[in-house]
Amino acid sequence: MSAADVPRAPSGARAPGRRLWLSVVKWFDLDEHERALLVEAVRTVDALAELDATVRREGVLHESPQGQRAHPALVEARAQRILLARLLAALRLPVGEDGDWQESARPRRRAGARGVYGIRGAVS
Repeated sequence: MSAADVPRAPSGARAPGRRLWLSVVKWFDLDEHERALLVEAVRTVDALAELDATVRREGVLHESPQGQRAHPALVEARAQRILLARLLAALRLPVGEDGDWQESARPRRRAGARGVYGIRGAVS
């Protein structure tokens, strides 16, 4: 794919989000719903970078009326990391060394981020 063919990163994306965007769209042709997941992952990566900068600037601990607590940005970063992991899992991008996945860039079976669910005893 040439540089002219690579879709542009979402508006407002910062450097970390743009790097994620380019690393995915350079190799994969995404459907509309997958592109929406990637846009949210880009926003999440950018939010994580901002939260990390805040924690580095202000420290891990924060004074509160109850005493020292984990900085609220640190707590939010944990939630954003979980969200990012779920978004990337929902994209179902292959992992591995270069060439391992290029022959079949798309997995045949798609399931949700947690797998396939069924009702026990309903199917014999």
